[in-house]
Amino acid sequence: MALKIVTDRREFLKLGGLSLAGAAAHRILPAQAEQRDAAKADYTIDIAHGLAELSPDQIVSTMLYNGQFPGPLLRFKEGQPVTVDIRNKTDHREFLHWHGQWIPSDVDGAEEEGSRVVPPNGTIRETFTPRPSGFRFYHTHVRAAADLDRGQYSGLVGPVYIEPKDNPGAYDQEIFLVLKEFGPTLSRGGDMAMDFLAGDEVKSLKETGEAAMNASIKRGMSKGFEVGYQFFTINGRMLGHGEPIRVKHGQRVLFHILNGSAGEIRSLAMAGHKFRVIALDGNPVPHPAEVPVLWIGTAERISAVVEMTHPGVFVLGDLSDDDRGHGMGIVVEYAGARGKPVWQKPRSAKWDYTVFGSSPTSTPPDHVFDMVFAKDNAADGGFNRWTINGIAYPDTMAMAEPLLRLTAGRRYRLRMRNESDDIHPIHLHRHSFELTRIAGKATGGIMKDVVMLGGYQEAEVDFVADNPGPTLFHCHQQLHMDFGFMALFDYDKPA
Repeated sequence: MALKIVTDRREFLKLGGLSLAGAAAHRILPAQAEQRDAAKADYTIDIAHGLAELSPDQIVSTMLYNGQFPGPLLRFKEGQPVTVDIRNKTDHREFLHWHGQWIPSDVDGAEEEGSRVVPPNGTIRETFTPRPSGFRFYHTHVRAAADLDRGQYSGLVGPVYIEPKDNPGAYDQEIFLVLKEFGPTLSRGGDMAMDFLAGDEVKSLKETGEAAMNASIKRGMSKGFEVGYQFFTINGRMLGHGEPIRVKHGQRVLFHILNGSAGEIRSLAMAGHKFRVIALDGNPVPHPAEVPVLWIGTAERISAVVEMTHPGVFVLGDLSDDDRGHGMGIVVEYAGARGKPVWQKPRSAKWDYTVFGSSPTSTPPDHVFDMVFAKDNAADGGFNRWTINGIAYPDTMAMAEPLLRLTAGRRYRLRMRNESDDIHPIHLHRHSFELTRIAGKATGGIMKDVVMLGGYQEAEVDFVADNPGPTLFHCHQQLHMDFGFMALFDYDKPA
């Protein structure tokens, strides 16, 4: 079948293909070619080592999906079953996790849940029904530990968009952006900036956390290892390389932005423009609102509309001068505009999830589960050990005894307290949760699958046990997850 070039937006959506910021359109072709070769499979995803050209002078060797970064954009249709062949062309086991989807444990792509492994030099075929609609993604779910070539330190990240059954399409152009760092290195821990988050620290949490850290320092221990990066990219290209995002005056551009990092918090701003946030983690928010800066935790997604009413050439980039200077940005160019891309730091603004919420929920939980997150400084071979209620997840990545046994159909509230000075992007597999309280403020209606919990802060989230099976709960920072910050929930179908 000959490829058809499509310029009409509605026809493009109908065919189910859309570019990653224009220049990446050709990158989807390998997936389409594999699809034709795979007989009954709708998609084929290859896992293999390859080269990613971040700029002409910076080419990195890493693991990739279908030989590219990011992995090909997969557009599914809500409620329509899909079959995916996953081919592992490496000599080690792999897991591909369908992040944010309500699917069974055996295809979710997490070893801890009993999902099927993709064997070395082998293939598995997965069939599932994509849901819910919205912006999701797929990524590796292997333990990297100290191996900075594995896990999400590699290039194994790709976007997924599940077309809703009813798509009003109130925009002129749709752009997918995947934010990612490369060239990871280990260093002794430093302090993570958290002043962008709304809310105050809880005194008792800070006192406990600092006492534990000070005690370890007095015993002569150095701070635990952290991971830093050399190169920063959007859609696999450093700022100033690759094609710009091309827009026209008066357009409404819908940006779908994924933080595909292994552990970094990212920000984005653009001079003269604001972001109207309409969805978080792929789920529409009750109260769309404009903000000058987007803050995106590890594995979070934001969908935001930008009104293009300020012609020129601009940098859409990270607030950090150092990170932006090392590549974390992309040029946005209005039609007919020329000149050097403009960067201007926006006014200071706190990131407050509750801005996008509605009145606090009136539905009481059936059960409240208290969770305390803590850090044992440098306790695991120089790496920090992370605990939930004093327990670190087993080093062996086999099934462990569930921390929480649920009853199908009940509503659960997780009351989370952070006794560490780190931000934790907390993720619950195979479910969405509702933010009910964060940083001291009650809210409702915001459905997510990842939420940033600030250092020495508290948060509460509710979820309904409506997808039986082993369910993984963890911090989405690779370093934290690998060194203990995980737990299993489990429940069966009702009798």
